[in-house]
Order: sequence, then C-alpha cells, then structure tokens
Amino acid sequence: MTLAVVAVYLAAVIGIGMAARLRKGGRDRRGEAYFLAGRAIGPFVLLMTLFGTNMTAFTILGASGEAHRQGVRVFALMATSSSIVIPATFLLIGIPLWRLGKRHGFATQAEFLSARYGSRGLGALVLVASLLWLVPYVLIGVQGGGAALAAIAGPDVILPPWVGSLVMCLVVLLYVAVGGMRSTALVNTFQTLVFLVVSGLAFFVITSGMGGFAAAMERLGQAHPELLELTSSGRAWIQIATYMFVPLSTSCFPHIFSHWMSARSAAAFRLPVLAYPACIAAVWFPSVVLGALGRLEVEPGAPGPVLILLIREHAGDLLAGCLAAGVFAAIMSSLDSQTLSVGTMLTRDASPRLGWMTALARRRPATLGRIFVVLFVLVVFLASLVSGQTVYSLGIWALSGFATFFPLLFAAVYWKGSTAAGAIAGILAGLGLWLAFLIGTGGAAGWTIAGSGVEPVAAIVLVSAVALVVVSRLTRPPSADHLARFFPGA
Repeated sequence: MTLAVVAVYLAAVIGIGMAARLRKGGRDRRGEAYFLAGRAIGPFVLLMTLFGTNMTAFTILGASGEAHRQGVRVFALMATSSSIVIPATFLLIGIPLWRLGKRHGFATQAEFLSARYGSRGLGALVLVASLLWLVPYVLIGVQGGGAALAAIAGPDVILPPWVGSLVMCLVVLLYVAVGGMRSTALVNTFQTLVFLVVSGLAFFVITSGMGGFAAAMERLGQAHPELLELTSSGRAWIQIATYMFVPLSTSCFPHIFSHWMSARSAAAFRLPVLAYPACIAAVWFPSVVLGALGRLEVEPGAPGPVLILLIREHAGDLLAGCLAAGVFAAIMSSLDSQTLSVGTMLTRDASPRLGWMTALARRRPATLGRIFVVLFVLVVFLASLVSGQTVYSLGIWALSGFATFFPLLFAAVYWKGSTAAGAIAGILAGLGLWLAFLIGTGGAAGWTIAGSGVEPVAAIVLVSAVALVVVSRLTRPPSADHLARFFPGA
C-alpha cells in the first residue's frame, strides 16, 4: 500500500509536468521559454519554487539524521541563519540581478559575470566551479531518494537503493526535458505545498505515537539530555555564528539564479522575501525535532533514514505512503531545478566555446538543453552508485563551495572598481582553500578549523573576498562606457 501511494504521487507529478509543458507559440529562438518560462513567473509560484528548490534531501533527511546525532542544536546551526540570511540575499542580490538579466537577456551566472567583467575566461571558470560544486549537491537528492524508497519498502520487500534513485531520475528527467522551466516551476509549487503539509502531518502523527509532544520531549530530556542543549561551550557558539556564512551559498546556486531570472517583475520578489522565514520554520522545526526524538526508538547506525523509520513505525500504510510522498516531494523539487540549470549552463555557457555545437545552440537551444539534461542525469545516477558520503556531509561541503561566489556577485552588483582579474583571483583563492579543507578532512561533516568551532565556509568566503579586493585594487578597472551598461547613471 505504501509503495502504491508513492506511485500515485509520482504519476501526479508527471501529469502536472506534462500539462504545464511549453505553450504553443512562436519559435523559441533564445530558449527563454524553455529555460526561463518566458520570464513570466509570478510571486506565489516564485516563492514556492525558490523555497522548494532549497529544501533538498539535506533538509528533510540530512537535517533529521544530523539531529539524531547532535540534537536540536542543528536547528540553531542552519535554520536560524537561513531564515535571516536567505531572504536578505533575495533582496540585496536577487532583485538587482533580475533587473540586469531582464535588461541584457542573461540566463546564467557565467553569462552575467562574463559580460559584467568583459572576460570569457571568468565565465569559463564560473561554469567549471559551478559544475564541480553542483554535482555533489545533486547527489544529495539522488542518494536520498534511493535511501528513502528502500526504507519505505520495509524489511519484507528487498529494494536496493539504486532502484529508488533510478525511479526519481526518470520521473524528473521526463517532465524537465519536456516542459523546461514552466513544468519545473508548477511541479515545484505542487511539491512544495505537499511537503509543507506533510511536515506538519508527520510531526503530529509521530509525536502522538510517542505519547504526545510534551511527553516525548520529557522522555528525551531524561534519556539524552545532551540532545536538548543548544550549546555547551564557547566553541559551539563560534560554530553557530560562523554557520551564518553557509546560507550565503543560496544566492550563488545556478538554479536559484535561473529562478530569479524567470520572475515576471521585481515586485514578484516581495512575497519570497517576507514569507521565506515562516516556510523555513515550517519544515526545519519538525525535521530537527523528529530527528532528535528518534533517539528514543532508533539506535544510531540503524539502516535507513531516521525520519522514514519513524514514519514506518507510527503510521499505517496509507498514511506512511502520504508521508513518504512528502519526502519525495522535498527531494524532487530540488533535483528538477538543479538538472534544468545544468542544461541551461551547458547550452548558454559551454556550447558557444565548442565550435561544432555553436550552430545547434543558436538554431535550437532548447533541443540542445534537453540533450544536456539527459546526459547530466545519467552521469549523476551513475555517480550515486559509487558515492559513499552521507547526505549531510555532501550538503555542507557543496554549500561551502558555492559560498565562494558570494563576494564576487556582491561586488559585481555594487562595486564599480572590481575587476576581472580580482574576480578570478577571488574564485581561485576560495576554490583552492575549499579543496585543501575537503582533501585534508576527507569530506568529514562537523569538522571545524583547528577544532576552534570556526566553520570552513567562513574562512573560504573571507579569503575569497580579500583576494577579490586586493587584486582589483592592483589592476585596472573597467572603462566608464563598459560600467554604464551595468550601473545606469554612473
């Protein structure tokens, strides 16, 4: 019954994606109808897509799994900082970039930065770094979906994790390849509503099965009081403070940039800025609390995500299927946007550099985008079969990498004196430090610099910013005529 409900849900997703496919009309010469839904997305759908795209398996499965190990402090680490920083980046970075994208026809970060600084080399570097960090982030969804379906099936049905990963990839591939951004945005709206409702339902059902929220928390406090401690040392407070750098990565995601560019107007950003914190709380609070409460019933190291195991324990087959569908909704609402953004980047940024693809990119950009989408999904699925990292670990390191772009995007919007050489230096400095940390720690989650509590992402962002500023000061700024394109009235 549980798997049947999930199957019905996936069929509904495909149906919505197919129904929302590209409208018939004139030829999509620049691919904007496919890649950006014709830049016509309104406020509510923009909120749902921006929020849904950010709520990956990292939030639903990774955060609950980490709370199972660390306790409720996980909420302080990520949810609190995200509810403040992410809406601020929409306001400070998203709206100015939307205006520039609308004026000049930009669809990707590399396209914008290459034009802003007059450097094709910078555009190529941004493209390569984006793919480097996006692949592990996409793996979060693919691996999370496989683990979730295997756990949902239960001990009586032997279902290898790769089966769930394959099913999810095929479903996402179908509606993204056919409908592009329009299908992605409307499916994301549906899926975001589903997992918002399901988060509350899961919280109510599971805590009720544990004797009620108050009783369950009291039991947890008696059995594992350390899981209810927000912090117990100065080092922990430092870690919480430096986690504020992690959500900066949201404004640097290529798929978030694509959703920004798809907005109908600058006014469409108002609702996402105001409502995002409430959406964060509605999903993160149940996920983290249920993960911590899971220690009462699920031993560390148990097979399968703790949230799925709790759902199986406390819900009947029909309700478990609904709750499992909510988990899939959270995962797929990110995977589709990420996949489409890769197709957009490879079509708009990579193909013009490859002579044999340039003609196809100009004549039929949407067709080439679909080809890239298919190839990327295939590569990620194969990578998911051999990756051994945990969802939370993959997520934190991918986020830390993307945060490297924040000083550059901020400077591109607000600092006329920043230069192409400074931008390249900033990316290379951040990338180099990220690689050093990643290799030196083996990608371990929870590692802080010299055990001080300082998150690696804080050092990465600061080093990137310093390199950008120093090299920009030492090199010649762009001409006044060039700057006038990006700073009207300058």
